[in-house]
Amino acid sequence: MSDEPETPRDRLRLILGDEGLRRLDEATVLVIGLGGVGSSCAEALARGAVGGLVLLDRDVVSPSNINRQALAFHSTVGRGKADVMREMVLDINPEARVEAVRAFLPKDGLADALDALPRPDYVVDAIDTLAQKLGIARWAQDHGYPLISSMGGGNKLDPTRLRFARLEDTVNDPLARVMRKECRRRGIHDLQVLFSDEKPLSMRPITDEEWEKNGSLLGTMSYFPPIMGQMIASRVIRDLVGFA
Repeated sequence: MSDEPETPRDRLRLILGDEGLRRLDEATVLVIGLGGVGSSCAEALARGAVGGLVLLDRDVVSPSNINRQALAFHSTVGRGKADVMREMVLDINPEARVEAVRAFLPKDGLADALDALPRPDYVVDAIDTLAQKLGIARWAQDHGYPLISSMGGGNKLDPTRLRFARLEDTVNDPLARVMRKECRRRGIHDLQVLFSDEKPLSMRPITDEEWEKNGSLLGTMSYFPPIMGQMIASRVIRDLVGFA
């Protein structure tokens, strides 16, 4: 038995080695949106030894968030999500480089707002507002930043139907349907997404206009967005380390 003191990265080192841990520690990931998907993704990235995180969200924690968001507790209701997430990350890794940004990404000037942030090695889009998702995709493509964009998880039950794909290859996802059309129109190509090919539970149809105006209007299971966030974190970490 080793006399070396136990550290939070011991189990990671067995898989990643010192070089893999070094790559992750030096990397910076921009997580846009800290809801059910983004907050679980940020938590997993922090636990997974990613050393730099830029956390962007405009909202405060509300009671309806408690069913699915990693940062949502009765004790955090009313607080800014970016600030709460920053505290969580630093409690996991006190040496992390964390920038919390409580801001709204405007349709006009979105690229300028993102350019003002630290340069990322990877970008996670975990929001559900169509215009901003398209703007993020355009910005990441223009700069050559790797990007994973989360598609819709509302009104879906089976997380085993989640998979990574090019946006063009998605099915049974109302948000992805609109994104495909708009990406073709705007010259955005090869967008990598996480989506579910499960058909959503039946409800009143949501029009393209409603998606553009309001984002998600669907019910959400407690486990579905967190699993999406964990899966995205796994993809980011594997790509940063160089695993297939």
